[in-house]
Amino acid sequence: MAITIYHNNACSNSRGALALIRATGVEPDIIDYLKNPPSRERLAELIQAAGLTARGAMRDKGALYEQLHLADPALSDDALLDAMSAHPELINRPFVVTDKGVRLCRPPETVHQIL
Repeated sequence: MAITIYHNNACSNSRGALALIRATGVEPDIIDYLKNPPSRERLAELIQAAGLTARGAMRDKGALYEQLHLADPALSDDALLDAMSAHPELINRPFVVTDKGVRLCRPPETVHQIL
């Protein structure tokens, strides 16, 4: 089974999901999304495939979220996607992609749904 994880090693949820994947005996394709962010189009695909909205896929902690006034409920999904594309640190993590689907694996055990 091919598995891709959009990973941030500084995140305990991301490290946890990666460990659960590796426990199955599969070494996933690891994409450090801060260094190699998905295109805006790919990000939109991941969000849709995971059954989320752009807001549901956005990290709402940290100074950047506040500085960009992203809590404004009037902001459209397009505006939120633009923000995440310009600032990948706003993308919540980890997104995991397998043949069985896409999940935002928070908590990490969510990955079991698609393994």
